[in-house]
Amino acid sequence: MRKLIVMLLCLGLLSGLALAFDPEPGAEGLGDPYYPDQGNGGYDAQHYTLDLAWDDVSGAIAGTVTIDALATQDLSAFNLDFWGFTVSDILVNDTPATFTRDGGEMTITPAQPLAADSAFTVAVTYSGVPGEGVPEDSRPFGPGWMQYASGVFVASEPNGASFWYPVNDHPQDKASYTFRITVSNAYVVAANGLLQDTISEDKQLTYVFETPYPVASYLVTVNIGQFIVQRQEGPDGLPIRNYFPIAGFQAAADTFKRTPDMIAFYSDIFAPYPFEAYGVVMAATSLPFALETQTLSLFGTGILTNNRPGGAEGVIAHELSHMWFGDSVSVKTWKDIWLNEGFATYASWLWFEHDDGPQVLDNIVRDAYGAYTQPGILTSSVRIGDPSPERLFDGAVYTRGALTLHALRMKVGDETFFNILRTYYDRYQNSNAGIADFIAVAEELSGQDLGDFFDGWLYQLDLPPIPEMGLQLGG
Repeated sequence: MRKLIVMLLCLGLLSGLALAFDPEPGAEGLGDPYYPDQGNGGYDAQHYTLDLAWDDVSGAIAGTVTIDALATQDLSAFNLDFWGFTVSDILVNDTPATFTRDGGEMTITPAQPLAADSAFTVAVTYSGVPGEGVPEDSRPFGPGWMQYASGVFVASEPNGASFWYPVNDHPQDKASYTFRITVSNAYVVAANGLLQDTISEDKQLTYVFETPYPVASYLVTVNIGQFIVQRQEGPDGLPIRNYFPIAGFQAAADTFKRTPDMIAFYSDIFAPYPFEAYGVVMAATSLPFALETQTLSLFGTGILTNNRPGGAEGVIAHELSHMWFGDSVSVKTWKDIWLNEGFATYASWLWFEHDDGPQVLDNIVRDAYGAYTQPGILTSSVRIGDPSPERLFDGAVYTRGALTLHALRMKVGDETFFNILRTYYDRYQNSNAGIADFIAVAEELSGQDLGDFFDGWLYQLDLPPIPEMGLQLGG
């Protein structure tokens, strides 16, 4: 009888365990309002190791990406975002796993379900030419990995990362990274973080980079070219490493010579610089954009001939300031993009105020506000708090976004305004924030109800006035 009771108790216990462990597939997307299929549910990526080789003749890359992750639910299967390529092998916890593919969704079924809160690894081995055979309408802003005449640059905003490596491709799932990038010894590699090692073998070089800080996938970068590395030192000994093309090296060095001063300025008004290093990489080709890839902002050669008012210096300050606002504090959803671009634009205006005096900032604000009265320059047809996927990077997101911050500064005063910026950064550094989070900080520290203020600036089409400066449309 005693044995029977023990057996029944054991069966009951096992039954309870079976009920507690109920594996289901992770969600195919994170429900972003603009890109609902971007990212995946059911796990949290902790660290990526990108072990890839680039063939400079065919343009193909090949290798293995290993992801260390944490299950956030009992998982029978989970997805990675990944477009193109031939996948030859997938291991979960060193055991072969099965997988299916549907467009950019790769569904992986491990040999054994994964329990919630358990750590696991997935290793994907693949090869091919980035972007090859992938529908154009699946990549609204390009395929991330781009080859040009003398090298490669990577610019993945907003969803280009999944076009060159398997990833949980949404800013909400940041992770640290190791890069092992193998190239012909005619080339130099630049990637996020700091160079740890360079391994030479059979006329090839493997560059090993590491960053321990969490990185959003669209801010991950690998650059390959014939670079000269210039080294500078920023505040408190911060390493600055700039990768410039051989041709035009001195012009590039002159263009970026004030980077240490800019870092010191932003460190003073925002917070100490957030990461282990900074610097820039310049692709030896003209680009219609620059991008704040974490610790290593990307530029094209056009920055050297940017003679517009504010010109190169404004763009350089803009991308640098993203290290605080955009990279360390990242958006919760792409709908929150104003928190990146409006902040960085205003930060560049603050640099000019610091460098040239308050009258210069006053002139910039008045010119920007006045541009809304001139057809064809800026329009009031974009609600910057909800610009739409098609107008994610509309000029209004940048300029009206910066005007919003200046209007807030005029309303609450300098001391409170900069306290708002510093508190917002401190509260959300190395994580994510949305528009509501920033408004909550602004109201908390100003002691004001700012609902109507932000509604007017972020969600109404007509540009609100800035009464403290006597600015209003038609005035």
